[in-house]
Amino acid sequence: MLAPLTNQQSHENGQLSDEELYWLKLRAKGQFGLVMTCATYVQENGKGFAGQLGISDDFHIPSHQRLTQQLRAQDAIAVIQLYHGGMRSPENLIQQVPICPSKNEEYGARALTLNEIQEVKTNFVQAAIRAQKCGYHGVELHAAHGYLICQFLSKEINIRNDQYGGTLENRARLLFEIIDEVRLHCGASFLLGVRLSPERYGMDVQEVKTICQRLIDQNKIDFIDLSLWDSFKLAEDKKYQNCSLLDHFTTLDFKEVLLTVAGKIRNGEDVHNILATNVDFVTIGQSAILHYDFPTKVIENSDFKAVETPVSRAYLHSQGVSDKFVEYLKRRKGFVADDS
Repeated sequence: MLAPLTNQQSHENGQLSDEELYWLKLRAKGQFGLVMTCATYVQENGKGFAGQLGISDDFHIPSHQRLTQQLRAQDAIAVIQLYHGGMRSPENLIQQVPICPSKNEEYGARALTLNEIQEVKTNFVQAAIRAQKCGYHGVELHAAHGYLICQFLSKEINIRNDQYGGTLENRARLLFEIIDEVRLHCGASFLLGVRLSPERYGMDVQEVKTICQRLIDQNKIDFIDLSLWDSFKLAEDKKYQNCSLLDHFTTLDFKEVLLTVAGKIRNGEDVHNILATNVDFVTIGQSAILHYDFPTKVIENSDFKAVETPVSRAYLHSQGVSDKFVEYLKRRKGFVADDS
């Protein structure tokens, strides 16, 4: 699977650009079985970065239809990641105070009212309905990395005292309500996944395991996408260092729900090592940028190693990476050669 990678290539009104279309189409051509968009905002005040895709309005439908047609033509599964930045939506970008489950002084965010929580839920569901109309095979709900749904899950960020705060069941209420509504409106055959991250932003490994088990037992989603930052590391919290962070999750009985994992899976050996741990498919980020046909190369050579960084601008162009994306990648230390 192609990771949902921020790339800042699209238009400021949320419409897909030719550059982003080409970037994604080329990955489908390179045999990524599931091609996922970048985080795509479902509400105007949830935009998280410049040049971000949107699906907050019917205005966005035609450009997404162009994308799904191209991905389907390559026999790829087309999935869109649905997102709201919450407190992490920059005020200067959204031109208003960002929102959060609770008032957050660090980010200058205000607390959502109950009516606004219902509006957020509605907008996630409406975005999923649009995605289905656009020809996507399914959607992934972004509940990781400290964005809005994750903010609700976090016991540090979410200090509400109503039905959306307090206990883990209450903090997870919004996520499960969105899942229920998407299933109701989009049907059983529409793919539905959830991205979770078990660390940072107040997330707790055991709480995330509990959420995973509930997702599995309810059997309303098709896959869980775990973003681990590093798929081979121990948990940061010492009380969970009795096994690897990944092992905490692969020991769960996933039943009919599939598991994918992201985090420093960068060469053929990594792919095979992760697949050997009861993970169903792998999510590739950095190596997908460096090689549009990374899956093809690993299938042909199980020992394939990605090109070493830094790489030149010209090399990235050869892999379907536009100048806008290159400028974004320059923020990663040692990724783009200084003279390019």
